Amino acid sequence: MILTEWFIFFLILQVIHFLGTWKLYNKAGRKAWEALIPVYNAVILMKIINRPWWWVILLFIPVINVIMLPVIWVETIRSFGKNSTTDTILVIVTLGFYIFYVNYMLDVTYIEDRDLKPRTATGEWVSSILFAIVAATIVHTYFMQPYTIPTGSLERTLLVGDFLFVSKFHYGARTPMTAVSFPMVHDTIPLVRTKSYSNKPQYPYFRLPGFQKIKRNDIVVFSWPIDTVNAFQQYSDGKHHYKPIDKKSNYVKRCVGTPGDSLAVVDGFVYVNGKQTKLPERAQLQFSYSGTTKGSSFNLQNLYNRYKIKPNEFGYNNSQFSAHGMTEEAASRFKNHQNIASIQRNVTPKGLKDPKIFPNNGKVNWNSDNFGAIYIPEAGKTVKMDLKSFSLYRRIIEVYEGSEMGIDNKLSVNGTQVLLNGKPIDSYTFKQDYYWMMGDNRHNSEDSRVWGYVPANHIVGKPVFVWFSWDSNAKGLFNKVRWERMFTTVGGNGKPISYFKYFLIVLAGWIIYNQYRKRKKGA
Repeated sequence: MILTEWFIFFLILQVIHFLGTWKLYNKAGRKAWEALIPVYNAVILMKIINRPWWWVILLFIPVINVIMLPVIWVETIRSFGKNSTTDTILVIVTLGFYIFYVNYMLDVTYIEDRDLKPRTATGEWVSSILFAIVAATIVHTYFMQPYTIPTGSLERTLLVGDFLFVSKFHYGARTPMTAVSFPMVHDTIPLVRTKSYSNKPQYPYFRLPGFQKIKRNDIVVFSWPIDTVNAFQQYSDGKHHYKPIDKKSNYVKRCVGTPGDSLAVVDGFVYVNGKQTKLPERAQLQFSYSGTTKGSSFNLQNLYNRYKIKPNEFGYNNSQFSAHGMTEEAASRFKNHQNIASIQRNVTPKGLKDPKIFPNNGKVNWNSDNFGAIYIPEAGKTVKMDLKSFSLYRRIIEVYEGSEMGIDNKLSVNGTQVLLNGKPIDSYTFKQDYYWMMGDNRHNSEDSRVWGYVPANHIVGKPVFVWFSWDSNAKGLFNKVRWERMFTTVGGNGKPISYFKYFLIVLAGWIIYNQYRKRKKGA
């Protein structure tokens, strides 16, 4: 739905609210017209049901409003004596229209000093859980979101098994675009394994102001641009479904190219605007290596402990071996292993075509190690549209600035002429910024080299803190916890410092202080 459609929908809701409540407003000592004025009517309703005025704000926060509306319906009828379980069920099942029945058909009396405390222990539990969900949803949506690293594309900066907090406010929180969604889950409801949202209606895209822009080499969490889902993970029947932007799977990569950059990959190394990118101090670039052995076997656990080569990423057969995800420093040390005869980094030669590489048309001689150069679009900038740029920007124009924005864009070619919606064009001006995301583990990362640009409206947030880390490759339960990574920051220079012991000291101090205070009160 576009902004105009949402405005019309909002006005319709105001009329429905007025028709369903104006008599109740009168019985509460208010004027009938007060039920008609947008926003003002909500403020007055909060006074009628004896709830704080700031509840009105919750009614305008996407996702939260879906939770709050049933609460308001129930509170409204209870303010007029309809307290039974049947009344509560009816007002919720009828999506609030039971209020019309109360308004027109029943002779109810307004309870001015209604007791707001739940009458049963169950009611108190329900009330507490409900507002805990509201508070947690606000924090999750607009401030901080937990995230788990599922793949090794950013090893060794972020490890598989790292549990992160992702800041939404650094780059500005993206307000939900999906109007109706199950709270506190992403795209799938656990256990029942079905989608957690309704595709329609959709809110227009909006992002709150942030205090930081995405800088080159920032680690960023974003919605995977090309994501569709196979029957919501229930079947393997090849059926895929469209997913709204904010319900696409979350990915984490390093932003190696920002809007306006010219980017190329040469022998596995990224070049931006003609210069090789220098990664931050904590980043550890990795590649795949292969070579020959002296014929002896390897102790896989020893390889992991000394060189961080995972058992499932190392293979050898007599005189040949292959190892994935090794840093240059680790490869240099591995070269001196008593069973290694030779070792070299794997590089796909320039000009060798890989059809899986963006723009996925099989017409460019690009691969994961030698790619581009390409231009990364910037909002407001204009590019020439010809047969070459057609492939690079087709998805941007048709999807990211087309169907996902409610616009029916169709890009086609007639001979050498590019057509947009059947009309010839020789240039195109971008409507939003785009980014280029890649993993530090260059040969084990499905990233922008495969599926292209990441639009600005797909940005989720910035990883800032590792609060827990679990190493599934280590032996022994105690060793599986990466204690040195707990309570460490994602950014910064030098080796990450764990603040876990300081947290334990503060926690112990608080417990001791709390016990002391209770004893002092009891004395």
